[in-house]
Amino acid sequence: MKLRFTTVVVCSLILSFSLLEPAMAGSPFCDSKCAERCKLAGVQDRCLKYCGICCEDCKCVPSGTYGNKHECPCYRDKVNKKGKPKCP
Repeated sequence: MKLRFTTVVVCSLILSFSLLEPAMAGSPFCDSKCAERCKLAGVQDRCLKYCGICCEDCKCVPSGTYGNKHECPCYRDKVNKKGKPKCP
């Protein structure tokens, strides 16, 4: 009985960690590029979130804290449901 309980607990922990991992951290490349891109943002957490999403999809982030989106067309062309730019 104890072995079965232990097995269920271990399997549950492994499953929960595998589901949470992608949401907890991005790649080191995207994290550093987005930190630079969002360092002057008024709403830092939102900027980092959307920059991270765009970076993971596009594999690039424009240089600087604003503009320069011509450096990364994928990043530039992403839009939200309302047709406005998704990436900061």
